[in-house]
Amino acid sequence: MVDYHAANNQSLYSAGGQQIYMEQENDWDRDLLLDPAWEKQQRKTFTAWCNSHLRKAGTQIENIEEDFRDGLKLMLLLEVISGERLPKPERGKMRVHKINNVNKALDFIASKGVKLVSIGAEEIVDGNAKMTLGMIWTIILRFAIQDISVEETSAKEGLLLWCQRKTAPYKNVNVQNFHISWKDGLAFNALIHRHRPELIDYDKLRKDDPVTNLNNAFEVAERYLDIPKMLDAEDIVGTLRPDEKAIMTYVSCFYHAFSGAQKAETAANRICKVLAVNQENEHLMEDYEKLASDLLEWIRRTIPWLENRAPEKTMTEMQQKLEDFRDYRRVHKPPKVQEKCQLEINFNTLQTKLRLSNRPAFMPSEGRMVSDINGAWHKLEGAEKGYEEWLLNEIRRLERLDHLAEKFRQKAAIHESWTDGKEAMLTQKDYETATLSEIKALLKKHEAFESDLAAHQDRVEQIAAIAQELNELDYYDSPSVNARCQKICEQWDALGSLTQSRRESLERTEKQLESIDELYLEYAKRAAPFNNWMEGAMEDLQDMFIVHNIEEIQGLITAHDQFKSTLPEANKERESIQAIQAEVHKIAQYNGIKLAGNNPYTTITPQSIDKKWEKVQQLVPQRDQALQEELARQQSNDHLRRQFANQANMIGPWIQNKMEEIGRISIEMNGTLEDQLTHLRQYEQSIIEYKPNIDQLEGDHQLIQEALIFDNKYTAYTMEHLRVGWEQLLTTIARTINEIENQILTRDAKGISQEQLHEYRTSFNHFDKDHSGVLHAEEFKACLISLGYDVENNKQKRTGIMDGDDFRALLISTGNSLGDAEFARIMGIVDPNNSGAVTFQAFIDFMSRETTDTDTADQVIASFKILAGDKNYITAEELRRELPPDQAEYCIARMAPYTGPDAVPGALDYMSFSTALYGESDL
Repeated sequence: MVDYHAANNQSLYSAGGQQIYMEQENDWDRDLLLDPAWEKQQRKTFTAWCNSHLRKAGTQIENIEEDFRDGLKLMLLLEVISGERLPKPERGKMRVHKINNVNKALDFIASKGVKLVSIGAEEIVDGNAKMTLGMIWTIILRFAIQDISVEETSAKEGLLLWCQRKTAPYKNVNVQNFHISWKDGLAFNALIHRHRPELIDYDKLRKDDPVTNLNNAFEVAERYLDIPKMLDAEDIVGTLRPDEKAIMTYVSCFYHAFSGAQKAETAANRICKVLAVNQENEHLMEDYEKLASDLLEWIRRTIPWLENRAPEKTMTEMQQKLEDFRDYRRVHKPPKVQEKCQLEINFNTLQTKLRLSNRPAFMPSEGRMVSDINGAWHKLEGAEKGYEEWLLNEIRRLERLDHLAEKFRQKAAIHESWTDGKEAMLTQKDYETATLSEIKALLKKHEAFESDLAAHQDRVEQIAAIAQELNELDYYDSPSVNARCQKICEQWDALGSLTQSRRESLERTEKQLESIDELYLEYAKRAAPFNNWMEGAMEDLQDMFIVHNIEEIQGLITAHDQFKSTLPEANKERESIQAIQAEVHKIAQYNGIKLAGNNPYTTITPQSIDKKWEKVQQLVPQRDQALQEELARQQSNDHLRRQFANQANMIGPWIQNKMEEIGRISIEMNGTLEDQLTHLRQYEQSIIEYKPNIDQLEGDHQLIQEALIFDNKYTAYTMEHLRVGWEQLLTTIARTINEIENQILTRDAKGISQEQLHEYRTSFNHFDKDHSGVLHAEEFKACLISLGYDVENNKQKRTGIMDGDDFRALLISTGNSLGDAEFARIMGIVDPNNSGAVTFQAFIDFMSRETTDTDTADQVIASFKILAGDKNYITAEELRRELPPDQAEYCIARMAPYTGPDAVPGALDYMSFSTALYGESDL
């Protein structure tokens, strides 16, 4: 930077022309009054100029003619701008003290070769505005303008020539002087834009809006260039001819702000570019590590939940687990699929940027590699698949258990109701005092009971079988079921023993008994099985059923229709039994016999038969309705199956077709990379717009699961397969877009032309015989040769794509080995994982690396050396002065202390830092 405040003890005014010019500039006629507009402009400009220097000493002035009267701030101003010490000022308040101080200042100015004309200390002390402004102008000329030199011109002419050179390319700007040429404000904006184009949008400025132009330049200069606002736009526009001295003073600040900084600026820009790349890469690495950690942590938490196979006791609890699993599938997993895809894209983009900036490859921390994430994701999907299958099996098991448990309770209740009072009946001793007829009646009654008992044997066996099945299926309330079953079996055994005992007692007295009324006996014998049949019919008509398809419910309906066909015959049996009872009453009435009571052989009365028959008649239509409702439900389920199948049979082939189309797009060359990227993004959007069809299918699938439908004969596609296909489709299109973006990054960073990329892609596709998107080793070698790459001599001839004859000739000319060692080296670059295949991205990375150049560690070291003033170290102060704040602090935090022989306190080692940016391989 040019130090225009440095003292210059040699007079530059010995040459005749230059001295005359300065004398003319310094000539200040006491009697000539300043133009009021000019005086206002000078007052503001000179005050701002003085304050721009006085603030370095921690002070400032408010009124230029008043604040310099005692000479103290005037002497301080000269010390600041010259860097020299003036004689010690006098601190007295008297006029003589002030005059002495001002004289010391004027003497110092004169000592610098400046001729002061008509300016005396008394006028300054008296606050003469004209003389004070003239003195300040003399100081500005000496210390801010005198040393300006451009092509053998200096001072005013040098400053004017510099302005003309800098503003020459700009329309509507023609700098010929320091007054009218600056009035529209465009010249000020052009100066700023020439040196700092990012601060000014010059094309938006209008020549007919000078106030806006001037204010824009003044505000930008003050905010970004540390040049205080020294002029008022309104004053300049409102003055026919702006004050030349005010304009020169302000413009000189621009000269000193910009001149001499180009070399340091270039060096700083190179460093900023390198640091920006490094900072961005570190940010991408941190983002990858965090995203990978979060995703792995989510997988770590989720897998145990999916592997938990602890069954619940009830259907409600298991259905809640199924609903939680659906929420996981619909709500929680899809964002993680996107995160995983984005993670891979970020990783590939980062590696591409590192290669393009000649940086070492990024190696994630242990356990966070893309392969680690893919492995964890594979385990997650394995657990997920097994979990859903287990949930459905558990729901089926619990459904079966609930059905069996309810059936057990119904049959047990019927049996317990039948056995109520039977033990008391079998243990009574009524036969000991009974008459012969009564004994015979008791014996017949007991025979009827035994028939009834035998008829109930099947129900007891059913109850025991259901309890056994509930135990085998691990029913949660098995202890209660077992206890009840045990009680029924023990009671049944007791009834058998008591029945046998009572029969033996009755048979011992049978010899003394007479046969009882045959009609009663016949009634009892026929009524008992008919009554059992009706009870069985009522039990069957109220029996719960569970079916899973239309065929099963139709089978139940057919069986029910067969049962209804037997009702007329049963009714005839009922009428026949009732006729026996009617015959008993007829005979008794005919013979005048008074019946002692009901039929002694049975408790089954005609009224109970009619009541149960009426109950059977009521249950038949109820059963009809239940079967028809279940038929309707199964028809609805079948509709759901067809509805899901119709959608799935369209979506499945659609996904497969899109996957194949993406594969074709990835190897075709239609237009520029930007055209391909636009096409792919439009293609991606069309895929995303298809998402409502997937959501609709998810809804259909949920309806199927809620209806507990476990099979579908109308389609081979399952929701699981379609979900995986959809996720793969989204991931594939995202990866394909990322590959094109990386190719654009490579092309732009390496300066590869569109024609070169087209040539690379054409050759790559030509040798990709199986259209797999990668080249195997021999295919890759042939591809290199087709592009003119001499594998023997490690260089590229750039001959273009060869036809078959040229290619065979080249093969022969290069020999059989084709540079095995060199080709092995190249394969190590393009295929570091030894997979045996080369991707297109790796291929163009290699070709661009062979033909282009990038920033190197030596270049960055040279840039830092410029900022450090050719020193072998740099200080924090220099970094903060030359670089933007964030990048300066970035360097300071990472640079090691400099330990060379010329080290000073606070010195930093920029050489080691620069080489470290490019990895250990460049050291």
